[in-house]
Amino acid sequence: MTEIDLSRARLMKTATYAAVTVAGVLIAAKLGAWLMTGSVAMLGSLVDSTLDAIASVINLVAVRHALTPADNEHRFGHGKAEAIAGLGQGALIIGSALFLLAESASRFFRPVEVQQGLLGISVIVFAIVLTLFLVAYQMYVARKTKSLAITADSLHYRGDLLMNLGVIAALVLTTFFGMAWADPVFGIFVALYVGYAAAMIVRGSYDQLMDHELPDEVRDQIVAEVFKQQEVVALHDMKTRASGGHYIIQLHLELDPKQPLVRAHKIADQVEDLLEALFPSAEVLIHQDPVGAVPPDYPGRVTREEVMAGAGAAQPIE
Repeated sequence: MTEIDLSRARLMKTATYAAVTVAGVLIAAKLGAWLMTGSVAMLGSLVDSTLDAIASVINLVAVRHALTPADNEHRFGHGKAEAIAGLGQGALIIGSALFLLAESASRFFRPVEVQQGLLGISVIVFAIVLTLFLVAYQMYVARKTKSLAITADSLHYRGDLLMNLGVIAALVLTTFFGMAWADPVFGIFVALYVGYAAAMIVRGSYDQLMDHELPDEVRDQIVAEVFKQQEVVALHDMKTRASGGHYIIQLHLELDPKQPLVRAHKIADQVEDLLEALFPSAEVLIHQDPVGAVPPDYPGRVTREEVMAGAGAAQPIE
């Protein structure tokens, strides 16, 4: 492993341990608060924290597996373990959202008086403070590592922040203003939000497992970086995908056909160095073609002139 890979691994492992620890503390606090208040909004928060803990444990295992170096049977590494974990997290969260939705709806017909609302509010304030620290750290790690698993876990806890604010609102309205309907209403709101967050996690995981192209802005960056090498005339057949936090980039360079092979090889190496400097730990595969190997209107072909004219956005593969 390179120094960059080792640093990335340390950050990801620390983030998973932090998430599991925080989830455990919140489960204990919210379980006690729910037993004493009877609030369905608090129950929703407890269920979400329990599933967060399960998801964070799945993340911990998946991240450890994803960081395993490539071997003879997995030449591209084990990065997609993160996407598999993301699908598992999404399924768990969707299940919790459906349960909470049903429980909240039933409270309209079977109201339950909330007890010791102040205790519940105190627990939720504690949960918000603790979650804020965790989310800040996870977002830092996600930016540094581009880990799908850490990003998905962070999305859980960011959703928790909004949900906990809703729980406080429900407890305040119910305890101090006698608005019994507030508890199930906020429970339904939380269920819908959690379900939406789960759908986003599932979508991101599915895209990675299906080798979805990297976002257009990333492809634009790749194109711009390639043409920093002044001898590149054009590029075509650019294909990109992600595996865990790693980018895999493949493309064809079009070069002066009169150049010797050794020079073409050196140019490709320079382009590879540029891309790996922009995207550390990316895997880059470059093929050299002479200008004229493909027609000028070849789908996805980008020329230096187009880039210089500001029309060098990465084109979709047809």
